[in-house]
Amino acid sequence: MSTDAYPANQAGLAFDTLAENYDAHFTYSSIGRAQRDVVWHKATEIFRGRLSILELNCGTGEDALFLAGQGHHVTALDASRAMIDRASQRKESEEPNATVDFRLLPTEYLGALPPTPFDAVFSNFSGLNCVDDLSDVALQLGRRTDTGTPALLCFSTRFCVWECAWYLVRGEWRKAVRRWSGHSTAVLNDVSVDVHYPTVNDIAKFFAPHFTLKSTTGVGIFVPPSYLEPWMQHFPRALAAMAALDRFACRLPILCTLGDHVLLHFVRTSEEAN
Repeated sequence: MSTDAYPANQAGLAFDTLAENYDAHFTYSSIGRAQRDVVWHKATEIFRGRLSILELNCGTGEDALFLAGQGHHVTALDASRAMIDRASQRKESEEPNATVDFRLLPTEYLGALPPTPFDAVFSNFSGLNCVDDLSDVALQLGRRTDTGTPALLCFSTRFCVWECAWYLVRGEWRKAVRRWSGHSTAVLNDVSVDVHYPTVNDIAKFFAPHFTLKSTTGVGIFVPPSYLEPWMQHFPRALAAMAALDRFACRLPILCTLGDHVLLHFVRTSEEAN
């Protein structure tokens, strides 16, 4: 199967509707930057040398361009044609020589990629929460990586203290607990998409035996979710303090799983991916 021959999925269609304004609403927002800084710090720590990196759910290309700027070659995939178009435009205008190859391909169709091994795998900010079968993702990634290959994968958490508190104070209890069941339906500009909220233990089981979980880093523990950006713009010093607290708390047991996202560092095991 070629990387262009697949049925459109709901996640891709949903994010098509967000692509035009995604950077303004998240990438360039103060909350978006604070949360992304935690991920980039970990990526810089783990991805050393000049690696061939497979990125899943690349969005508008912010992370791919950063990783390319660190000397890596990035194959960046996304299910949304509009996101890929936006990412390609950004590369052309901002970093025309960046070693990034943007491709339209949903995560569910990783089998369309050649089995050439990558040196690392990366996925940021919840794209994998929109995938139904993480076990198959792990299998496909196992077929395209060698023993010892690192994978940094960022998921939305099952329990986000900020989200619960914010919506409970506003009397919107359904939104306050929407993640707790492990599944919800998000409606993005009239397009519905299923969103899953597995626990860290669930994710580790889905990725075994091909990958072993090495560390857990909290993202957005004290820094709030991005939909609070209009409110937080009035409190820049408070946000800076929250970001500093996140840098301290992001690796603390239990607390690291109660933020908006959690960043998981996996390593490819010697188990064969059949």
